[in-house]
Amino acid sequence: MTKRAASRLFHRGEVPLVLASASPRRVTLLRQAGAVFTVVDPGPARAWPGRALPRHGVRALALDKARRVAAKRPSALVIGADTVVVLRGQRLGKPGDVHEARAMLRRLHGRRHEVWTGLAVVHGDDQRTASECTVVHMARFSDEDLEDYLATGESLDKAGAYGLQGLAGQFVRRIEGDPTTVVGLPLARLRALLAEFAG
Repeated sequence: MTKRAASRLFHRGEVPLVLASASPRRVTLLRQAGAVFTVVDPGPARAWPGRALPRHGVRALALDKARRVAAKRPSALVIGADTVVVLRGQRLGKPGDVHEARAMLRRLHGRRHEVWTGLAVVHGDDQRTASECTVVHMARFSDEDLEDYLATGESLDKAGAYGLQGLAGQFVRRIEGDPTTVVGLPLARLRALLAEFAG
Protein backbone atom coordinates (compact mmCIF):
# COMPACT_ATOMS: atom_id res chain seq x y z
CA MET A 1 0.00 0.00 0.00
CA THR A 2 1.37 3.41 -0.95
CA LYS A 3 1.59 6.25 1.57
CA ARG A 4 -1.13 8.14 -0.34
CA ALA A 5 -3.44 5.11 -0.32
CA ALA A 6 -2.90 4.69 3.43
CA SER A 7 -3.62 8.36 3.97
CA ARG A 8 -6.83 8.24 1.92
CA LEU A 9 -7.97 5.20 3.85
CA PHE A 10 -8.16 7.35 6.99
CA HIS A 11 -9.18 10.68 5.44
CA ARG A 12 -10.35 11.23 1.86
CA GLY A 13 -10.47 15.02 1.96
CA GLU A 14 -7.94 17.21 0.17
CA VAL A 15 -7.58 19.81 2.92
CA PRO A 16 -4.28 19.40 4.84
CA LEU A 17 -4.54 17.97 8.34
CA VAL A 18 -3.00 19.57 11.42
CA LEU A 19 -2.87 17.91 14.83
CA ALA A 20 -3.15 20.51 17.59
CA SER A 21 -1.30 18.53 20.23
CA ALA A 22 2.06 18.22 21.96
CA SER A 23 1.32 14.58 22.85
CA PRO A 24 3.71 12.06 21.26
CA ARG A 25 1.10 9.34 21.83
CA ARG A 26 -1.48 11.14 19.69
CA VAL A 27 1.13 11.71 16.99
CA THR A 28 1.99 8.00 17.01
CA LEU A 29 -1.66 6.91 16.79
CA LEU A 30 -2.40 9.22 13.88
CA ARG A 31 0.71 8.04 12.04
CA GLN A 32 -0.27 4.41 12.62
CA ALA A 33 -3.62 5.20 10.98
CA GLY A 34 -1.73 6.28 7.86
CA ALA A 35 -2.66 9.96 8.09
CA VAL A 36 -0.45 12.63 6.58
CA PHE A 37 -0.42 15.67 8.86
CA THR A 38 1.64 18.33 10.56
CA VAL A 39 1.82 18.96 14.29
CA VAL A 40 1.33 22.32 16.01
CA ASP A 41 1.54 22.71 19.78
CA PRO A 42 -1.60 24.60 20.90
CA GLY A 43 0.19 25.99 23.96
CA PRO A 44 -0.56 25.66 27.67
CA ALA A 45 -3.57 23.59 28.70
CA ARG A 46 -6.59 25.58 29.84
CA ALA A 47 -8.37 25.04 33.14
CA TRP A 48 -11.31 22.65 33.33
CA PRO A 49 -14.51 24.48 32.31
CA GLY A 50 -16.29 25.03 35.60
CA ARG A 51 -18.61 22.23 36.67
CA ALA A 52 -18.75 20.58 33.26
CA LEU A 53 -19.36 16.84 33.18
CA PRO A 54 -16.45 14.82 31.74
CA ARG A 55 -18.15 14.28 28.37
CA HIS A 56 -18.63 18.02 27.94
CA GLY A 57 -15.39 19.20 29.54
CA VAL A 58 -13.11 17.16 27.29
CA ARG A 59 -14.99 18.39 24.22
CA ALA A 60 -14.66 22.02 25.31
CA LEU A 61 -10.92 21.67 25.95
CA ALA A 62 -10.37 19.81 22.66
CA LEU A 63 -12.24 22.56 20.82
CA ASP A 64 -10.20 25.26 22.53
CA LYS A 65 -6.95 23.60 21.37
CA ALA A 66 -8.23 23.18 17.81
CA ARG A 67 -9.47 26.77 17.60
CA ARG A 68 -6.19 28.21 18.86
CA VAL A 69 -4.27 26.40 16.13
CA ALA A 70 -6.95 27.00 13.46
CA ALA A 71 -6.57 30.75 14.02
CA LYS A 72 -3.00 30.38 12.72
CA ARG A 73 -3.81 27.75 10.07
CA PRO A 74 -7.17 28.87 8.58
CA SER A 75 -6.83 26.72 5.46
CA ALA A 76 -6.18 23.49 7.39
CA LEU A 77 -8.42 20.90 8.99
CA VAL A 78 -7.32 21.09 12.62
CA ILE A 79 -7.74 18.24 15.11
CA GLY A 80 -7.82 18.85 18.86
CA ALA A 81 -8.11 16.28 21.65
CA ASP A 82 -8.22 16.19 25.43
CA THR A 83 -8.29 13.27 27.87
CA VAL A 84 -9.31 12.89 31.51
CA VAL A 85 -9.49 9.94 33.91
CA VAL A 86 -12.57 9.79 36.12
CA LEU A 87 -12.71 7.69 39.29
CA ARG A 88 -16.00 7.65 41.20
CA GLY A 89 -16.96 11.03 39.79
CA GLN A 90 -13.60 12.71 40.48
CA ARG A 91 -11.35 13.87 37.65
CA LEU A 92 -7.70 12.84 37.61
CA GLY A 93 -5.60 14.90 35.23
CA LYS A 94 -1.83 14.83 34.80
CA PRO A 95 0.05 14.67 38.10
CA GLY A 96 2.14 17.69 39.04
CA ASP A 97 4.90 15.57 40.57
CA VAL A 98 5.75 12.04 41.66
CA HIS A 99 3.85 12.45 44.93
CA GLU A 100 0.61 13.24 43.07
CA ALA A 101 1.29 10.36 40.68
CA ARG A 102 1.71 7.96 43.61
CA ALA A 103 -1.54 9.13 45.20
CA MET A 104 -3.45 8.77 41.91
CA LEU A 105 -2.16 5.27 41.24
CA ARG A 106 -2.97 4.16 44.77
CA ARG A 107 -6.54 5.31 44.21
CA LEU A 108 -6.80 3.52 40.85
CA HIS A 109 -5.21 0.27 42.08
CA GLY A 110 -7.69 -2.63 41.93
CA ARG A 111 -10.53 -0.37 40.79
CA ARG A 112 -12.58 0.36 37.71
CA HIS A 113 -12.48 3.85 36.24
CA GLU A 114 -13.47 5.77 33.13
CA VAL A 115 -11.24 7.45 30.57
CA TRP A 116 -12.89 10.22 28.54
CA THR A 117 -11.35 11.71 25.41
CA GLY A 118 -12.87 14.68 23.64
CA LEU A 119 -12.31 15.42 19.96
CA ALA A 120 -12.72 18.58 17.92
CA VAL A 121 -12.18 19.19 14.21
CA VAL A 122 -12.13 22.79 12.98
CA HIS A 123 -11.94 24.19 9.45
CA GLY A 124 -12.52 27.92 9.26
CA ASP A 125 -15.92 28.61 10.81
CA ASP A 126 -16.99 24.97 10.57
CA GLN A 127 -16.44 22.72 13.56
CA ARG A 128 -17.43 19.29 14.91
CA THR A 129 -16.92 17.81 18.38
CA ALA A 130 -17.38 14.41 20.00
CA SER A 131 -16.44 12.52 23.14
CA GLU A 132 -15.71 8.86 23.79
CA CYS A 133 -15.54 6.88 27.04
CA THR A 134 -13.67 3.64 27.74
CA VAL A 135 -13.85 1.79 31.06
CA VAL A 136 -10.54 0.49 32.45
CA HIS A 137 -10.25 -2.22 35.12
CA MET A 138 -6.95 -1.83 36.94
CA ALA A 139 -5.32 -4.84 38.60
CA ARG A 140 -3.95 -4.77 42.11
CA PHE A 141 -0.21 -4.18 42.36
CA SER A 142 2.27 -4.19 45.22
CA ASP A 143 3.91 -1.15 46.77
CA GLU A 144 7.18 -2.39 45.27
CA ASP A 145 5.60 -2.50 41.79
CA LEU A 146 4.24 1.00 42.30
CA GLU A 147 7.60 2.44 43.34
CA ASP A 148 9.39 0.70 40.46
CA TYR A 149 6.85 2.13 38.02
CA LEU A 150 7.14 5.63 39.46
CA ALA A 151 10.94 5.40 39.17
CA THR A 152 10.60 5.05 35.37
CA GLY A 153 9.17 8.57 35.13
CA GLU A 154 6.46 7.38 32.74
CA SER A 155 3.58 8.52 34.94
CA LEU A 156 4.30 12.24 34.98
CA ASP A 157 2.85 13.36 31.63
CA LYS A 158 -0.27 11.19 31.53
CA ALA A 159 -3.82 11.69 32.77
CA GLY A 160 -4.35 9.44 35.76
CA ALA A 161 -0.55 8.93 36.01
CA TYR A 162 -0.43 5.90 33.70
CA GLY A 163 -0.41 4.98 30.03
CA LEU A 164 -2.14 1.92 28.60
CA GLN A 165 0.39 1.77 25.76
CA GLY A 166 3.39 1.93 28.10
CA LEU A 167 4.78 0.02 31.04
CA ALA A 168 1.55 0.44 33.02
CA GLY A 169 -0.30 -1.67 30.45
CA GLN A 170 0.71 -4.71 32.53
CA PHE A 171 -1.44 -3.39 35.40
CA VAL A 172 -4.63 -3.23 33.29
CA ARG A 173 -6.83 -6.32 33.65
CA ARG A 174 -9.29 -5.42 30.92
CA ILE A 175 -10.97 -2.56 29.14
CA GLU A 176 -14.49 -1.96 27.87
CA GLY A 177 -14.44 0.22 24.76
CA ASP A 178 -11.95 1.63 22.30
CA PRO A 179 -8.33 1.35 23.56
CA THR A 180 -7.31 4.38 21.47
CA THR A 181 -9.64 6.47 23.67
CA VAL A 182 -7.41 5.58 26.64
CA VAL A 183 -4.26 6.48 24.70
CA GLY A 184 -5.82 9.85 23.85
CA LEU A 185 -7.14 9.80 20.28
CA PRO A 186 -10.18 7.60 19.48
CA LEU A 187 -9.40 6.84 15.86
CA ALA A 188 -12.73 5.42 14.68
CA ARG A 189 -14.64 8.42 16.04
CA LEU A 190 -12.07 10.84 14.61
CA ARG A 191 -12.29 9.18 11.19
CA ALA A 192 -16.08 9.65 11.25
CA LEU A 193 -15.71 13.34 12.18
CA LEU A 194 -13.20 13.93 9.39
CA ALA A 195 -15.57 12.26 6.89
CA GLU A 196 -18.09 15.04 7.56
CA PHE A 197 -15.59 17.49 6.04
CA ALA A 198 -14.67 15.35 3.04
CA GLY A 199 -17.62 16.23 0.85
